[in-house]
Amino acid sequence: MRRYAVLTEGKLDSIYAKTAHGVLRYRPGEVAVVVDSAFAGRTVREVLPSVDSSAPVVGSLREALPYAPNALLVGVATDGGHLPNAMRPAVLDAVAAGLDVVSGLHERLQDDVEIAAAAAQSGSVLFDVRVPPREVPLFQGRSRRPDQRVVLAVGSDCAVGKMTVMLEIERFALAAGARVAFAATGQTGIMIAGSGIAVDGVVSDFLTGAAEMLVDEALERGDVALVEGQGSVLHPAYAPVTVGLLYGCAPDALVLCHRPGSTTIAGFATSIPPLRELVRVHEDFLAYVKPARVLAIALDTSALDPNAADRAIFAAEAETGLPADDPVRNGGEKLWRAIETRRG
Repeated sequence: MRRYAVLTEGKLDSIYAKTAHGVLRYRPGEVAVVVDSAFAGRTVREVLPSVDSSAPVVGSLREALPYAPNALLVGVATDGGHLPNAMRPAVLDAVAAGLDVVSGLHERLQDDVEIAAAAAQSGSVLFDVRVPPREVPLFQGRSRRPDQRVVLAVGSDCAVGKMTVMLEIERFALAAGARVAFAATGQTGIMIAGSGIAVDGVVSDFLTGAAEMLVDEALERGDVALVEGQGSVLHPAYAPVTVGLLYGCAPDALVLCHRPGSTTIAGFATSIPPLRELVRVHEDFLAYVKPARVLAIALDTSALDPNAADRAIFAAEAETGLPADDPVRNGGEKLWRAIETRRG
């Protein structure tokens, strides 16, 4: 059982801390304390009202040790997957204290000479979650079976809640007695689910094969595979991983995720079209490979007050003619019912 000190130094309230946010939301019992000097003296809930966690925030790894963590979790997902310089001292302090260190960054701790040497001396174990399995086969086409039930989350941009949406749908569906299985395709999802493949770490020729592996494994656990999406087909930098999932999973249904008010891809001038056009783009994209329909719209309304959130949900339904909801705010029932109706 992990008992984490979660490191977010200076980023706890930003989208870069989505790894921390996911673990805090879905594995709160595994978090003892958060290390972030910018928010020291507060609780997670005071910094992130939408995350129901009373974990304290402290300013250093040394201050975290009285909370008896047995591992440090690098709780950020940075551009390019590099360990920020501001976090390096805390990682070294954790290793010196004998804590294991878990990281989902592309930059592997095990390849860092200084950190690896310190871990060898203290006995700490370094876990690089983003390392793919040794044997990933080429795509075989099994995932195009006509009888399979695979739902993939797609998005208008990165960090619009694709993992969270699928976890909330899974939560409701399981409580309702359905046999569903979440398939993690990124580092945070793996930390929450305990299995999966970080597909953006797979050599491109094998990405579709990795997606097919995930679908096969999920369908062994449930009647419906709920696949975590990555990136966006619109994203100038990260579209390749999105396309690999779309082709490799061969979904028979999609859930489109979006943050209301977003009009351009974060960090780029690329325009995000209206929701109705986004639906068409995704359906047209798959039409000649494995046709799939968008069944529902999932919105991240965390920046809106309740009335504005309700208006955004209503507007999405009016524009697309599809069920829409924010599953974090309202639960996953509405989105699951849209999937379940399609299955019937």
